[in-house]
Amino acid sequence: MRSARRRLCSALIVAYGLFSLYAAYTVFLWPRRPAAPRPHRDRRGSRDHVALGNEEWNPWDADEKNELAAYQQKYEANLKMIKYARSHLEQTSLRVQIWGKAAIGLYLWQHIFGGHLEPADVTSQWREGSQRAGKTYFSFLTGPSVVPGYFSVEAEHVVLVLNGREPVKIDYATQWLHYARTLMETRKIQHVAVVLLGNEQCNNTWIQPYLKRNGGFVNLLFVTYDCAFVNEEDIFQWPLGVATYRSFPVVEPSWSMLHDPRSYLCNFLGTVYKNSSRETLIKILKQDGFDKLCWIAAREQWQPQETNESFKNYQDALLQSDLTLCPVGINTECYRIYEACSYGSLPVIEDVMTPGDCGNSSIYHSAPLQLLKTMGAPFIFIKNWKELPAILEKEKKISLQEKIQRRKKLLEWYRNFKAWMRQKFINTLENSFLPKGVAVMH
Repeated sequence: MRSARRRLCSALIVAYGLFSLYAAYTVFLWPRRPAAPRPHRDRRGSRDHVALGNEEWNPWDADEKNELAAYQQKYEANLKMIKYARSHLEQTSLRVQIWGKAAIGLYLWQHIFGGHLEPADVTSQWREGSQRAGKTYFSFLTGPSVVPGYFSVEAEHVVLVLNGREPVKIDYATQWLHYARTLMETRKIQHVAVVLLGNEQCNNTWIQPYLKRNGGFVNLLFVTYDCAFVNEEDIFQWPLGVATYRSFPVVEPSWSMLHDPRSYLCNFLGTVYKNSSRETLIKILKQDGFDKLCWIAAREQWQPQETNESFKNYQDALLQSDLTLCPVGINTECYRIYEACSYGSLPVIEDVMTPGDCGNSSIYHSAPLQLLKTMGAPFIFIKNWKELPAILEKEKKISLQEKIQRRKKLLEWYRNFKAWMRQKFINTLENSFLPKGVAVMH
């Protein structure tokens, strides 16, 4: 019984196969009938005798035409995609790799460029990101695992972010500069720019021999603080930014940040050094009773890292205060200025020069804080903390609506400031690294 069923099934399969082959032959290989002679209208005949045309009717003709049209559309779409990709690649004239070996590199990448890093974990040994801007494709590398000779150099143009604040940091920075010089000598890279966290007293002479203008190989230098040898040709002032080494975040403005009343007139959370203007500030606040209206938390010794509680308190103080008091430290410029801007708390800055080599350059003549002043920072600048009580008295009388408008103005300025620094950075690299006639202003 089973063998009979098998034979029947086999016969059916063979018959189906033969029928399929016949059908395929009929449709695709069977010779077509020659076209019939073209019928014509007999001039003497009836008007109802109409010619059928000179082509044989094909039942698949409409489907074939539709299929051909679909293939044509798909071909044209792919061609457009290829042309777009080609033009996109042609527009990217410069590839730049940024080696972030100082925390200020995170301010450049995440705050100025608005870039992202993978993985997001700040404790990761290796983090990277990329983005295209103008005619340039940027990639960014950072983390303890990024060491000379142990990562892939994927661009002929390099931006090296270094810390030159103290001797130990300078020793480490020079190792990277020597590595970059070796790559230049072996023609693995063509251009080098440096973003330098400078010394707080502007003692940056150690970097001078590495500059191309002095016989070195570094094409461009972007340096923090009011360095006197800034010339806006190959040496540029760069903002200090926020304390990314303490993981200060990128803050996105919210409706409540702009519109809610704030609990405190002002804030100051920081280290109070002996015989400093910070001692004067605390005394003035206590004498006039403003310490009860402001969030004040003073400590005697500086700490490189904050606890989770102290860091949260600091952020809350910025968010809950209308003004942030910014006394000078070793330098007039401090992270606090930029962090206050992030939360819409207006900085009140002690506008005095600190000891050291910082000062006016051949380009800027308004030290300290020349870069911020040139960019029209809407801050309150004072020369002596004795001016503070009058400022706070005036602050008490300002309406919430006026404060809202002031916050909007401050946040808008800070957003534009970062965008301007980003574009200036890109334009400077392109104008220096690209062949003449290729670099453009955006």
